[in-house]
Amino acid sequence: MTDKSVKDELASQLSQLGSATIYEAQGAFGALDVGLKPLSPSMKVAGRVFTVDARPADNLMLHYALLHVQPGDVLVVDAKGFLEAGAWGDILTEQALHKGVAGLVINGSVRDVQAIQDMGFPVFCRGVSIKGTAKKQTGKINVPVTFGDVAIQPGDYIFGDVDGLVLVAAASLSSVLEKALTREHAEANFRAKIREGVSTVELLDLNASLSQLGLS
Repeated sequence: MTDKSVKDELASQLSQLGSATIYEAQGAFGALDVGLKPLSPSMKVAGRVFTVDARPADNLMLHYALLHVQPGDVLVVDAKGFLEAGAWGDILTEQALHKGVAGLVINGSVRDVQAIQDMGFPVFCRGVSIKGTAKKQTGKINVPVTFGDVAIQPGDYIFGDVDGLVLVAAASLSSVLEKALTREHAEANFRAKIREGVSTVELLDLNASLSQLGLS
């Protein structure tokens, strides 16, 4: 297997776990801000990051990016948080599906929500706007972008569900997967013990903390 294939396989295994588990497994690191939401609660996204640095209210670079994406890529678009124009809609979704794109994460707005949902294309965005965009301004593809306090590199991997989005560096996939599986096993054990009558205070050894606060 090629290095890319190995990473994609690790990412595929990691995608079976929740975004919160992945976030905790890599030391409470890599979460994108809570303003980015899926268009519907059932949407999940996972894949290799393909970044787009676009201008507000202009989606020319999204059309350009779709000429260069590879199957399995997730488009991560910095539209500068501009909410008053839907930079992505049903036609771009049709093109993305044809190219095998795994999903979209955009620091901005989209439109044609019902059509996107009907097509089953995962979209995480900051807002929804009926307004259209221009197609005139240049930008960049496959360059580092920043969402809030998270620096995103092309070739990173992103995972998202209704709990949120988390970024994992390609070099960290193996170790994060190992830690995430360990965490899943531990939580399964916790759930079993709770069903046996053990309290979360006992499981998490919280008696000392409660005592220090005068709680009993």
